[in-house]
Amino acid sequence: MSDTVNTQPVQEGLQRNAISSTGVVFLVLAAASPLIGLTGAVPTAMVLGNGLGASAAYIVVGLILALFGVSYVAMSRQVTNTGALYAYVGRGLGLRMGLGAGSIAIWAYVTVQIAVYGFFGAVASGAVAEWFGVSVPWWALTFGLMLLVQVFGYLHVEVGAKLLGVLMALEWGTIIVLSVVIFAKGGAGEGYAVGDVFSPSAVLSGAPGVALVMAFASMFGFESTAIYGEEVRDPKRSIPRATFTALGAITLFFAFNSWALVVGYGPSKAIEVAGKTLESGNPAAYVFDAGGTYLGAWAPHAMTVFVITSMFACNLAFHNGIARYLWTLSRDGVLPAPLAKVHPKTKAPYIASFTQTAIAALLVLPFAILGKDPVLTLFFWGSGIAVVGVVTLYILVAVAAFVFFRNNPTLDGRAWNTKIAPVLAAVAMSAALVLIIANFDVLIGSTGGLPTILALTVPTAFIVGLILFAATESRIGATALADLDSELT
Repeated sequence: MSDTVNTQPVQEGLQRNAISSTGVVFLVLAAASPLIGLTGAVPTAMVLGNGLGASAAYIVVGLILALFGVSYVAMSRQVTNTGALYAYVGRGLGLRMGLGAGSIAIWAYVTVQIAVYGFFGAVASGAVAEWFGVSVPWWALTFGLMLLVQVFGYLHVEVGAKLLGVLMALEWGTIIVLSVVIFAKGGAGEGYAVGDVFSPSAVLSGAPGVALVMAFASMFGFESTAIYGEEVRDPKRSIPRATFTALGAITLFFAFNSWALVVGYGPSKAIEVAGKTLESGNPAAYVFDAGGTYLGAWAPHAMTVFVITSMFACNLAFHNGIARYLWTLSRDGVLPAPLAKVHPKTKAPYIASFTQTAIAALLVLPFAILGKDPVLTLFFWGSGIAVVGVVTLYILVAVAAFVFFRNNPTLDGRAWNTKIAPVLAAVAMSAALVLIIANFDVLIGSTGGLPTILALTVPTAFIVGLILFAATESRIGATALADLDSELT
């Protein structure tokens, strides 16, 4: 990285020791929003992918992500920065590449956020109509959620983390109870189907590529732990612990609960039922109907509420993450200086927070004005772009980790963590990216030229980062990342 001195005025930083490692885990689990993946991606993975082997596909992807996590965690012990992936790539491959990665990160997180905003509008509108007999436009509820998210984004980060902890406990608790009850009652009476679900032949049956793509789409977000590196207590230990805790929890959640649904419906009927829910346009019914059968009539209603609260939690987590990326890029002289301001009381990056909400609102507004279906457009398009963007970031970080430790061998002498794992992760993630691009039309639910256009927005974001570097190179404080890290080491 360049040795250019930062000429930007020093801004007051985020509050140190503001959040525990447990709080970071809650924020990450909220960003991953596994209930949305369980109700949306799992039925799709079963019907269009590898059938009963969908549960095992989540384990495969979890192991691949754990491989990436080794080099990711190794970097987190050396670079403590709210810019996270931007900072890691910048330290390993230079600030120019770092800004390219930072632009991809912001775009990927913004697109997944608007995807969830669209999904929320559709689900919440349907729920209001069913429960109260009132027709409310999806966009009205979506903009209402934006305002609520903004309120919590303005507050101290620990406040949001505690709220997410409560929501996660309710959401996860209900699904886990459902799965336990299914196993305790013996499901549909066809056995536990271990061989049908977890055997190598099950994983490779049908179209395993589609199942793996759906698993990647469901599980990214665990990497956002490092975003809170400057606010968490004891970041050198807390970030690695939170990263692997979150990844392990997400992997087990999907594998265990999707397996339970197979047992609940019976291996002979599970795929057929999943197909019918897709045909009806309501894949969430695959989970909700099982809840009604095994827990009682109250369960589908409770699960609908938890899907809605899960989307609030997800968007709050991504809101916090995007705001901190904007704050970091402002602090380093790339974006306008006001974005680096923090609130004197809450220490939240409030200007960046309001800016993030404005960006989301501007992206959603055209879909509302044109009367587009929020699920078929915002949700599928945004999710697809985000998956391509995040997996691209994984590749860049793995390569950056290898280069960084090759150039700084005294920082960490463990060959597995600094050489072998980064190379294997880069290869595995590159293969995953090829797989995702090959199945991108399935991921976004569209064909023709649209998949190409949407996928190309990711390299476009990278190019924007390169342009930002060229435009601000003379005033960027490239050594700011190292200086900040040395304060926390």
